[in-house]
Amino acid sequence: MLILLSPSPTSLLPPINTHNATATRTKFRRQPLLKVRAESSEGGGTTAETAAVVGGLVSNPVIGWSLYTLKTTGCGLPPGPGGSIGALEGVSYLAVAGIVGWSLYTKTKTGSGLPNGPFGLLGAVEGLSYLSLLAIIVVFGLQFFVQGSIPGPLPSEQCFG
Repeated sequence: MLILLSPSPTSLLPPINTHNATATRTKFRRQPLLKVRAESSEGGGTTAETAAVVGGLVSNPVIGWSLYTLKTTGCGLPPGPGGSIGALEGVSYLAVAGIVGWSLYTKTKTGSGLPNGPFGLLGAVEGLSYLSLLAIIVVFGLQFFVQGSIPGPLPSEQCFG
């Protein structure tokens, strides 16, 4: 038979003041509970978080398609019917820039990035946006060194004339 000797469980608790025991225990117990509730947004988030998730989940693949097209053809995405594909491309670059900007602002103010958001997707979109930014820097840099310039925001005669 093995007998383990351990300190009594009461020695692990902080000393209790008899005159303020209820207030101390209540304050100690409620503080972590409120903190957990404030940080938890598993089921849903704010409207801004939801918009960033939806925008990021659409924008990051569009930027990937745009960068692939730029690297292989030297031009951005075609304008599409009524300019819709080109507009989606431009809005996608702006959305990713907005997410990265929001993340950097939050990082400087709180010391951590964006909250997890609805179902943890905002954190994933934040990471994808940083990867897209890195890919933009690499592909635009390569494009600049090979072609001498990067294509402008409007369709040019050289690409879609």
